[in-house]
Amino acid sequence: MKREYVRPMMRGEVFAANEYVAACGDSGVVYNFECNAGKRRNSYNVYFADGTPYASSNDDEEYYSRFTGYHPCYETHKAESDSGFRDGYMYLQDWWGDNTGERIDVVIWTEYGRNVHCTTNLDEDKWETAKS
Repeated sequence: MKREYVRPMMRGEVFAANEYVAACGDSGVVYNFECNAGKRRNSYNVYFADGTPYASSNDDEEYYSRFTGYHPCYETHKAESDSGFRDGYMYLQDWWGDNTGERIDVVIWTEYGRNVHCTTNLDEDKWETAKS
């Protein structure tokens, strides 16, 4: 049987996205969360609404310990609507780490469970949103 020679052809296709496709983990609404609670050079003690001190996600022997040293970064972070916003409050911290001054009501958001960010804008319906 005789074979016929076929010249090799190189063909390629170009993918052109023509519609929005949701990425993995896409929950819908992404908030532009502004970390604006407090003054830049002060430190604050942060608590959840039930009075529990803010706890990091570290596997330390004492999981719930008073979180000291929150400082507002005044940056806007993109935060998924299901990423764990919690109601809470904070107090200005004195030199010894104790609460001082008036209670400041905040919404708490943690970035990757470790970096805490707080806002005094308590009405989530008025938060600016971004496309995810």
